[in-house]
Amino acid sequence: MKRNNKLKSDKLPLAPGKSRLVCRAGLMLAGLLTTSTASADAILHAFNWSYDEVKGKAAEIASLGYKKVLVSPAYKSEGNEWWARYQPQDLRVIHSPLGDATDFKEMIAALNSHGVETYADIVLNHMANESYKRSDLNYPGSAVLSTYAADSSYYNSIKLFGDLSENMLGAGDFHPAGCITDWGDPGHVQYWRLCGGNGDTGLPDLDPNNWVVSQQQAYLQALKDLGVKGFRVDAAKHMSSYHINQVFNASIRNGMHVFGEIITSGGAGDGSYDNFLAPYLSSTDHGAYDFPLFASLRSALGFGGSMNKLVDPGAYGQALDGSRAITFSITHDIPTNDGFRYQIMDPTDEYLANAYILGRDGGSPLIYSDHNESNDGNRWQDLYKRADIKGMLKFHNAAQGRSMRVMSYNDCILLFQREEVGIVGINKCGDGQDVWVDTNKHNLWWHVNYRDTIGGTDVQNISSTWHKFYLPARQARMWLKE
Repeated sequence: MKRNNKLKSDKLPLAPGKSRLVCRAGLMLAGLLTTSTASADAILHAFNWSYDEVKGKAAEIASLGYKKVLVSPAYKSEGNEWWARYQPQDLRVIHSPLGDATDFKEMIAALNSHGVETYADIVLNHMANESYKRSDLNYPGSAVLSTYAADSSYYNSIKLFGDLSENMLGAGDFHPAGCITDWGDPGHVQYWRLCGGNGDTGLPDLDPNNWVVSQQQAYLQALKDLGVKGFRVDAAKHMSSYHINQVFNASIRNGMHVFGEIITSGGAGDGSYDNFLAPYLSSTDHGAYDFPLFASLRSALGFGGSMNKLVDPGAYGQALDGSRAITFSITHDIPTNDGFRYQIMDPTDEYLANAYILGRDGGSPLIYSDHNESNDGNRWQDLYKRADIKGMLKFHNAAQGRSMRVMSYNDCILLFQREEVGIVGINKCGDGQDVWVDTNKHNLWWHVNYRDTIGGTDVQNISSTWHKFYLPARQARMWLKE
């Protein structure tokens, strides 16, 4: 989601609402079996990385097992703060502190050469808040047009489309000024501006008229032509279904992985889900951030929670369908915005959540890695290559496409298999637990090593019908058949 220097959050309620049960055929207390035919390739969110940095790390990113990289918004924007990247001035050129169109093209080529696709974070809901320096709504504005004119050869060389001697947008391309005050009303959230308080006039909210839609489509097509293979739709919660579906026509969607950011505090039965995410999923064929699953993870792994909630959360509307879900344990909005920081997990809980989303069948896991923009002691800096994440990615890629079957669970532990290829065990509690499994029932192989990919030292070699798996306290194991 975009932010200005004062904007806080969507002011979601801290406690999710009462859930309604959604029955699904096949739910059983033991031996749950799920399958997914959708791609579940892991995505590295290279948050606020320069395009040169991504290019320089392309070989490493591929070697770690990532198949996609989500990069920060590529257009004209100014200012060194991370949130400035979410305030577009002009869609017609790529030029920001992260790099220009040439850098962007070279990054895509470098990633492609290692078999990794580029996903672009895009902002279509609004333009930059420049009320502090001008009163008009012309974009990119006279100052930027003068900059273009002073070095026309360079700026035309990095142009994606359009005529840089003219503004792209004017006052008639925006909704009337006014700040969102009713965060539960879709009409209010999708029509009015995101504002920061203290007299802030907010981020100018785009009207989806024919001109705006044509410019946004030209931008997306230009990114496609450069080789972008996926779009993350920032602040999709603040866009009407009409706007989204006008821009993302069949031509734009063809061959692209499109997913929206719609922040909710829970799944089915929660107001933010029912009013925003459910309508988005029903009115588009896009994917979405799996905030319902994230809420289930926080509840299950937190103090007093039960791992029962992670046996099959989708059966109760507390996880998205795996073919459309982008799964995660942290997003960039959560640590960088005061209103969402309550959702930050305990570090060990987050580690266990990563084992779950990278071990399970369903969803495309998104691994966030920043440069400490939130000032949290470098907690997520270089997370993408941390030893445990590297091991989890190894398991994920080896097990991809294999069905998932829950073998054992209670309040503390969850043990599931990915056919005969691998076994995932998670223990959230403070004491270790032995878990006995009927290996014949679950078709596990005998007399071969199942080695834990996280630590590398725990090896299970099955030699009898009943086998004991030991799950240490507050630890995860991801045993992969060698």
